Amino acid sequence: MAAHSSALSATLLVVLLVVLLPFEVTGRRKTGRFGSWDPIIRSPVEEIEEEDGGGTRWAVLVAGSNGYGNYRHQADVCHAYQILKKGGLKDENIVVFMYDDIANSELNPRPGVIINSPKGDDVYDGVPKDYTGEHVTAANLQAVLLGDKNAVNGGSGKVINSKANDRIFLYYSDHGGPGVLGMPNMPYLYANDLIEVLKKKHSSGTYKEMVLYIEACESGSVFEGLMPEDLNVYVTTASNAEESSWGTYCPGMDPAPPSEYITCLGDLYSVAWMEDSESHNLKRETIKQQYENVRLRTSNYDTYNSGSHVMEYGNKSIKAEELYMYQGFDPATENLPPNSNDLSNMGVVNQRDAELLFLWHKYKRMEDGSENKGEVLKQISDIVMHRTHLDRSMEMIGMFLFGMDKGSSALQKVREPGLPLVDDWDCLKAMVRLFEGHCGSLTQYGMKYMRSFANICNAKVSQAAVEEAFQAACNGHDVNGLWSPLNQGGFSA
Repeated sequence: MAAHSSALSATLLVVLLVVLLPFEVTGRRKTGRFGSWDPIIRSPVEEIEEEDGGGTRWAVLVAGSNGYGNYRHQADVCHAYQILKKGGLKDENIVVFMYDDIANSELNPRPGVIINSPKGDDVYDGVPKDYTGEHVTAANLQAVLLGDKNAVNGGSGKVINSKANDRIFLYYSDHGGPGVLGMPNMPYLYANDLIEVLKKKHSSGTYKEMVLYIEACESGSVFEGLMPEDLNVYVTTASNAEESSWGTYCPGMDPAPPSEYITCLGDLYSVAWMEDSESHNLKRETIKQQYENVRLRTSNYDTYNSGSHVMEYGNKSIKAEELYMYQGFDPATENLPPNSNDLSNMGVVNQRDAELLFLWHKYKRMEDGSENKGEVLKQISDIVMHRTHLDRSMEMIGMFLFGMDKGSSALQKVREPGLPLVDDWDCLKAMVRLFEGHCGSLTQYGMKYMRSFANICNAKVSQAAVEEAFQAACNGHDVNGLWSPLNQGGFSA
């Protein structure tokens, strides 16, 4: 009887080992996929690290705007952080850039809380405050990517101190324009500077592969004709080189945010990839599958008048890899499907009009006769007038430099696919500074005219002629009686 009991106990022990060890022990050594059992108990994420060949996952999350009217960009980035955190990435390996003026804004109906969808949970809780306020700059972002602690100015000092076998995920959400990505503190992040950083990072041999998700208007132009295929970097963008990206979950839309919100909660491309990540097993879904899902949803199911073309650049062979290699793996998604689609259309607004939508809803919420209501109406009026000023100024500049018949087409000309926006990036940067010196702030709306400046540079127009055109268009000069600008000084809206 004792022998029988002993044999039964031994059998039970074997059964328990077979059933439980796969969930609590790595089950494999680095030397072989089905090698001897490793007796060290590990977390699911540590098991994944061994399965994909080791290395550390790093992430850089960037919200490139400020102001409550741009709520959605910081909401996007905070949501992305929560996905990566649940996926097992550690705070020490996630670097967050955001102005951090939304959660505790007096306009926020839920102080200390940020949501990214109508029924979404708080995504602000626990988000690292690495680079906030005045430290959200293009220079700091470049230093962080290169792992250069000495070049960082302010902030937490955290950088991507990656090694040769590591993977890096970069997600950016903000306004953009041809060849540029916005930042809450000037200057913009120019395409050539970002590409140079990626080349330097590759030359340093400090990563295995990198994936970039970029949410911005004309974001394809940042990589078109510039992004090499041999850097082990894969990029997707929310839009092609010529079109806007879109905000969503805005007041008056279906689905709408909670009634107390007067601003958009998210962006279409960003919501698409994050909600896709949360609804799938990322150990089984590939980057390619997510790209296809996001492409379909961001086009609003091929209705491109209310959606945009998701683009891809760089090393596309990386698409075959599973998403968990970059975004981690949440054990709670173990039984979710590897791939599926939500076929519901989204209400959207052009990124450049989202601020006006916010101000209009703010105005409508105020009591009649309120002094503040008049201030908001003036703010709306100033923004519209400044947009008109920018539009008319650029129209005038085109006519002055290229003639009445060809001016508009010369400024709006789009180069052949595969060519970069501009040949001389220093000329483009100088052109923006010169324009703003004569015509006032370019603003998030005016970033769309970066292509016009690029075309002036590509045409090799002399600096003297350019400056004369800018002065004529923006300083009240009436050239040939064609037009005298509405606003001679420009606004700083």
